[in-house]
Amino acid sequence: MKEEKKATRQSYGEALLELGRKNKNIVVLDADLAGATKTSIFAKEFPNRFFDMGIAEQNMISTAAGLATTGKIPYASTFAVFAAGRAYDQIRNSVCYPKLNVKICATHSGITVGEDGATHQMIEDISLMRTLPNMTVLSTSDDTQTKWAVEEISKINGPVFLRLARLATPIIYDEDQKFEIGKMIQIGEGTDASIFATGVTVAEAIKAKEELEKQGINIRVIDVHTIKPIDEEMIIKCAKETKKLISVEDHNIIGGLGSSICEVLCEKCPTNLTRLGIKDTFGKSGKAEELMKYFGIDKDSIIEAVIKYKNVNFMWKI
Repeated sequence: MKEEKKATRQSYGEALLELGRKNKNIVVLDADLAGATKTSIFAKEFPNRFFDMGIAEQNMISTAAGLATTGKIPYASTFAVFAAGRAYDQIRNSVCYPKLNVKICATHSGITVGEDGATHQMIEDISLMRTLPNMTVLSTSDDTQTKWAVEEISKINGPVFLRLARLATPIIYDEDQKFEIGKMIQIGEGTDASIFATGVTVAEAIKAKEELEKQGINIRVIDVHTIKPIDEEMIIKCAKETKKLISVEDHNIIGGLGSSICEVLCEKCPTNLTRLGIKDTFGKSGKAEELMKYFGIDKDSIIEAVIKYKNVNFMWKI
């Protein structure tokens, strides 16, 4: 993991520009937040393929759906709270039901939005989006992975929700790292615990891994960049090979990453899972790093969870 940091929303804007240069069918829509979502980078070079819809997120999604019917590949962006929340009806009925080729790229997700507070800290979006039929859901962890995802989702003929962050996080992967939609990335071979992380929490899990190694505790980190379809094979593999399973997410523990993993475990390989995340409450205003600590999704919280159960094997014998 590198010391250099970059927010995935910035990576998104840069990748959109490159994708737009390669594919003339790419069009971009925003809801009066182009400077924050970084779609302004695309707009500067391709003003005729950029549509600022104003503060009208529902109209933005409906327009994106219409553009998709003409063969365009629309990327619609706003903050996650507006994308998955305010425009949910349009996403469900105008995009997912007809399975239209719309890419919803939502920035400023989770409590790491920081000082904007609970009204803008979307902690339900993964839950809302993954329950929609025909929807693919991604949550990227760094610059390299985000740039791959932005181009890769253009190849999927159907709805996609890409979750992005405001907070700058370390660059984890080299440019030659290979990714595949629906396949988690395993970092390390430790058997004391498996930490399933997504988005901004992946870097925290890697930091925890490095600290725990100094104490003789060896864990593996699983980067879950695709929430749906979930990688059942990796979940079952980790359940069988490691003593403890932990999920960590900048999201409500109800319906998010942890719930996705539990659904697989209860049917395929009954095993206990400790879920770290927002525990069915709204966020608070504060600095992102302080909020991660407060809500128990930072490096120290992961270390504490691992140590607490390091000698307990939760694999059920059935």
